[in-house]
Amino acid sequence: MKKIAMLMAISFLAILMMTGCTSEPQTGGSSDSEGAEGSGNGSAAGDELIIAVLSDATQLDPHTGTDIPSANVYHGKIYEGLVKQDENMEIQPALATEWEPIDDVTWEFTLREGVKFHDGTPFNAEAVKKNFERILSEEIASPRATLFEMIEEVKVVDDYTVQIKTAYPFAPLLANLAHYAGGIVSPTAAEKYGKELGQHPVGTGKFKFEEWTPGSQITLSTYDEYWGETPSYETVVYKVVPEDATRIAMVETGEAHLAEPVPVTEIERIENSDSMSLNRSQGLGTDYLGFNVQKEPFNNKKVRQAINYAVDTEQIIEGVYNNVGTVADSPMGPGVWGYNENVEGYEYNIEKAKELLKEAGYEDGFKTSIWTNDNQARVDVAEVVQSQLKGIGIEAEINVMEWGAYLEATANGEHDMFILGWSNMTGDADYNQYFLFHSEAQGTPGNRTFYENEKVDELIDAGRQETDPEKRLEIYAEAQKIEVEDAPAIFLRYDENLVAVNNNVEGFWMHPAGIYMIDDITINE
Repeated sequence: MKKIAMLMAISFLAILMMTGCTSEPQTGGSSDSEGAEGSGNGSAAGDELIIAVLSDATQLDPHTGTDIPSANVYHGKIYEGLVKQDENMEIQPALATEWEPIDDVTWEFTLREGVKFHDGTPFNAEAVKKNFERILSEEIASPRATLFEMIEEVKVVDDYTVQIKTAYPFAPLLANLAHYAGGIVSPTAAEKYGKELGQHPVGTGKFKFEEWTPGSQITLSTYDEYWGETPSYETVVYKVVPEDATRIAMVETGEAHLAEPVPVTEIERIENSDSMSLNRSQGLGTDYLGFNVQKEPFNNKKVRQAINYAVDTEQIIEGVYNNVGTVADSPMGPGVWGYNENVEGYEYNIEKAKELLKEAGYEDGFKTSIWTNDNQARVDVAEVVQSQLKGIGIEAEINVMEWGAYLEATANGEHDMFILGWSNMTGDADYNQYFLFHSEAQGTPGNRTFYENEKVDELIDAGRQETDPEKRLEIYAEAQKIEVEDAPAIFLRYDENLVAVNNNVEGFWMHPAGIYMIDDITINE
């Protein structure tokens, strides 16, 4: 038993040590969210933190969440999990003060005492049990249930001790518990609002929900009865500002404190400004152009490979992203534990692309479409790809959509080709592998290419259960080689997180997964 527990601990420590910096569909090169009105005098007040974001949240229920813009409003703000990750992706206490493996399939957590949800409901072991029952329930039908589907039992030992038993040894359990889907919601609110909890969020976090004007702003206020230290300001406002230049201008003039995403065209402006600076950090995200492999002609692997050869990703990194991020050659970047540096991507080779198209029966090319959300960088990528594909006879129409509608359409498989990003919220390979490539994750959970490979499914399942870190690495290395060969997507770049920060803001940092960390912010007048 001790040997098995040690193996699990070693595996987890390896994940933490090897993980650098970013899970979720992102609206742009990094994550997005929404906000609120300024103070009225053109300057953001010291007791109000204003964040200018590209996209509105879709809903505020962590158990049904699927995107970073929404998570940026509630993760670590309205809701807390049993554990959390720090800047180095290391696991730290949150609603649990300590934990230990009891055996190879059982973890015991000691819970924080004296904690209350925003509606006054006490936090205890029973609340934890009800939360996991909720996220795994058929009624809620959580797209993130697969993060915890291996849990067989949540046992209440006493009011402040809970045991989580899994069906098999599961190496990424603690990392998954730090995911926003592990956010603990008020059992009272969950029972009262059911599937509508996303419009009435109630957690234990430092901030409580105040109001939401869809398409405009979301306002949170400091929770006075929070168990720990509260922020130095009273409210945080996510203000929805679709225009890139306007978001940056708001930070420059002091109307907002933070703005994200930052278009690469604004980097020089920010760096040369006397009133703002650029917060730049390594992300765990991968931007990609996916194919709907269930539609012709993308159900033909040679067609997908041909397009991989026809797209010059280096040109895209330099011309569109202004060298922000690095060229991707595999499904996940070097910051994610399990990355295989030996995977060989596709070189830019027009003749090889034409040869493969001819072998696939499309010598004269075909007509198709490239879908993207209303993020300028992605639109620019689509235009470059559109131009490059003309070189092999493919005519691609560009379809630009609003973020929420785009997520819904691609989850339903309405698209042909599409541009999206995936930010790894846990830092573990399982998160990329399962949600992007497992057949059980098709659609809303993340596999919007609708890719299916029985061998890859087997490898992903094996990687989840293997406790030996070296064997896990071998499993994921094999899976990545198959995925690159099958080419359900063109892996464009490993991203960086860019945030415009007003000079009167101190203490801000960006979680590698693209989450704003605002607890320690001080706003200087």
